[in-house]
Amino acid sequence: MNTKTEKGYAAGRARREQIVAEATLQFGRVGFNGATILEIAAACGISRAGLLHHFATKESLLEAVLEERDRADRASFCRSGSAQSGGVGVLRGMVDLAARNAELPGIIALYAVLSAEATDPAHPAHEYFVKRYARIRSGTETALDKAKVAGDLIDSVDVAAAAIELTALMDGLQVMWLLDPDGIDMAAQVRRAVQRLLVFPL
Repeated sequence: MNTKTEKGYAAGRARREQIVAEATLQFGRVGFNGATILEIAAACGISRAGLLHHFATKESLLEAVLEERDRADRASFCRSGSAQSGGVGVLRGMVDLAARNAELPGIIALYAVLSAEATDPAHPAHEYFVKRYARIRSGTETALDKAKVAGDLIDSVDVAAAAIELTALMDGLQVMWLLDPDGIDMAAQVRRAVQRLLVFPL
C-alpha cells in the first residue's frame, strides 16, 4: 500500500470518527427522530452526500454510534481488569463505569434519550436496547452468582432481583445526573448499592 493510499484511509477513518462523534451529540440532544443527516453533516463541515458516502443511511449511522459506545465500555472493563477478577471484580467494574460515564455527558444523554425512544417497537434501535438490557441483566446476575458461590454476598440476596435493581439503578442515575450533575455522584451511589450486597468492604 503506497503512502497516498494510507493517507486516504487514515483521512476516511478520521472523518467517520468525526461523524460518529457529532451524531452521538445530536442523537443525545434531540433523539434519533429529531436529528437530521443534513444537520450532522453541516456540523462536520461536509455535505449531506459526503456524509452518506460514509454511512449510507441514518440507521447505519445510529448503529455505528451504538457500536462505538459498546466498544468503549468493553475497553473500559478490560483496562480495569474487572472481567478477569471474578464476580466482585465485575461489580467493582460497574462502579468504575459509573465514574467514567460522569466524564461523558454526551454519551449519557444519548442513552437516556434513545432508550426512551426505543421503547417503540418501530424504532430502529428497539431490538438493540431489548438485547442490551437482557445482556446487562444476565451479565450482572452471573457476576452476582459467582460472588455468592465465593461467599462474598450476604446470604439473603436474591441474585435475579439484585441484577434487575442494579441495572435499573445505573440507568436511572444517569437521567438524574443529567438533570443535576453537581448534586448526583453516580459512582458513589452505585458503590453504596453494591456494598449493601457484600459481606466485606468493596
